[in-house]
Amino acid sequence: MLRGFSVSGRVALFSAVLWGAFAARAEEVPYTAKEASRDGTGKVYLGREISQTVSSHAISWLERRDREAEERPTLVMENLGLKPDDVVADIGAGSGYFSLLLAPLVPQGRVLAVDIQQEMLDFIEGRKKLKQVRNVETILGTIEDTKLPEGQVDVVLMVDAYHEFSHPREMMLSIVKGLVPGGRVVFLEYRGEDPNVPIKPLHKMTVKQITREMASVGLRFVEVRDFLPIQHFLVFQKPAP
Repeated sequence: MLRGFSVSGRVALFSAVLWGAFAARAEEVPYTAKEASRDGTGKVYLGREISQTVSSHAISWLERRDREAEERPTLVMENLGLKPDDVVADIGAGSGYFSLLLAPLVPQGRVLAVDIQQEMLDFIEGRKKLKQVRNVETILGTIEDTKLPEGQVDVVLMVDAYHEFSHPREMMLSIVKGLVPGGRVVFLEYRGEDPNVPIKPLHKMTVKQITREMASVGLRFVEVRDFLPIQHFLVFQKPAP
């Protein structure tokens, strides 16, 4: 019993407890729902409807010959500013296309290739053996957790992947946990501000929206570079203590 409280005081206290529980729950689950649009899931995060996963993201698509001309991955590597001993995480690594490009840039470091499909990781392991690459490690993540080692990652790279995460907040919190203080997150996302970019709207992102989402998990905007044909190169940083 709540001795010493009047009836009105007990009601007020009970209401405060209920509101606190509701507020805590709202913080844990920052998603809302709507009727799904043509290419969306109906799940909304900070005003953005999460897109459906593109089924064409198969190995043959990821390894297509014209990818260099379309997305300039070599130019991306030149702009990452990696140090030889960096630990780099390729989130949504898929076939390992970018993971294997990253490997020679960090000869004293390592590349963590993270994906939620074991089949993709098996393919990467096969490519590692074929090319005799020894500094790429595969990690099986989940839709809510990248499984990155805590406080060990210098740079995280995500290529056209973030907008499809079904649990973007949880994934980003696991990424922030994995970063060293001052560590960077680099996104390649199709430019949502440009209607001429021939990509479905929910598979593009604006600088404003992605900055809002990163701020919600404590990442600081550093810069955006638009040297690629149709993608943003966005950089965020985990603040140092």
